[in-house]
Order: sequence, then C-alpha cells, then structure tokens
Amino acid sequence: MGCRFFLINVVLVLGLISITSTMSGAGETVLPIEPDESTRIDEIYDHETNMLLFLYSLKGDGIADYVTGRKVWEHQRSVYGNPVYYFESYPLFYWWNHQLWNDPLQDGVNGNERLYADHIEFDASRYKPCLFNGQPC
Repeated sequence: MGCRFFLINVVLVLGLISITSTMSGAGETVLPIEPDESTRIDEIYDHETNMLLFLYSLKGDGIADYVTGRKVWEHQRSVYGNPVYYFESYPLFYWWNHQLWNDPLQDGVNGNERLYADHIEFDASRYKPCLFNGQPC
C-alpha cells in the first residue's frame, strides 16, 4: 500500500511538472534561425562592445528587421586598407521582433536562447548617424 501511494504521488508530481512546463511555453515567441546572407543589408563593427553586427531585411524592403551580434577576437586592416575581422561562428545576441535575445553558449538558434529585453528597438543610426554625399555612411 505504501509503495503504491508513493508511486501515485510521483506520477501526479511529474504530471504537474509537465503541465506547468507546457503552459509556461505557451505564447512564447520562437526566435527564427539566422537568415541567409542574401538578406543581409549591412555589417557594422561596434568599437565599444567589440562586436560585429549583421543587419538583415527579412521583408526585402531594405529596413533592418533582424540583427545578430558576434564577439570579435581580432580586427585589422588588409594591405588594401579594408577591415578584416576574426569573430565567433555564432552570435551572442539576436534582435528580432522588438526583442533582444542572448545566446551565452553561442551555439546558434536551437531553443536555448534567453529573452534579454522586450519592447526594444534597434537603432542603426547610433552607429551610422550621418550621410556622405547623400549616401548613408
């Protein structure tokens, strides 16, 4: 009788844990995988954070609606004066759908990302606030 009572309690607890974890996942936004390079519209090196930001336009309208940020190990100039960056394979941060996501393991989008900030806008003008000959610089 005691063993049966214990077994019933274990089943009930496991069932409650399962229901609770299912309910907590309900309504959560799922971060899409990093877009294809063909949708990339800009690359920005942030000197403050030592990160390389890739801006994507998923809608194809030229407006950034998905941004990734990778830690840069080293940066230098090529013999032609162009910047060369050595950076992580996968992003540390993702910005999409007015949400900033953190991936501390930097292992790509696989479900272990954490919502870092909600209702946040990405402001590219912070990095490129000017125009040069009418062109964004």
